[in-house]
Amino acid sequence: MRPLTESETQTLFAKLANYTGTSLKNLIAPLDNGPNADRYVFRIQQSRCYYVRLSLSNLATSIARDKLLSLGTCLGKFTKSGKFRLHITALPILAEHARYKVWVKANGEMPFLYGGHIVKAHVGRWSDDCPEHQGVVVYSMNDTPLGFGVTARSTQEARRLDPTGITCFRQADCGEYLRDEDSLFATS
Repeated sequence: MRPLTESETQTLFAKLANYTGTSLKNLIAPLDNGPNADRYVFRIQQSRCYYVRLSLSNLATSIARDKLLSLGTCLGKFTKSGKFRLHITALPILAEHARYKVWVKANGEMPFLYGGHIVKAHVGRWSDDCPEHQGVVVYSMNDTPLGFGVTARSTQEARRLDPTGITCFRQADCGEYLRDEDSLFATS
């Protein structure tokens, strides 16, 4: 595992800031105020970016790169063109630090988990003043994170939509664990 380069760090932080906003700094802040405080860092292994404690990352240096498969939480993957694609495995981290949220009704959970976008009829509620093309975390009505996406309309525009209008484009959902189980954790 290696640390991120400057351009990789900028690309990753730009993507994460779309979902977390100003709480992005909480991802890398020290865990406590002690003199030997541990913190979380971002590391790359075979184009996949991992979110891991610094103490564990330092211990992993004693393992050969070809033998180390994974360490920490996989946030996503850098594409060959240099862009960053978030994976569903980043959902617990995004849900904890999300700036904007969308709650879907019970009748909208299954269409979302099968890979569909969220239509207005399925939205139970969502964060106030959410702008267009903003990253949001999708929750069920009982506050269980289901996935994440990007808003198609702002909150004010979505209120005027018809019930079949798309309000949020799906980026990832928990159904990917079953649909993509062969390739989700593949090392290629």
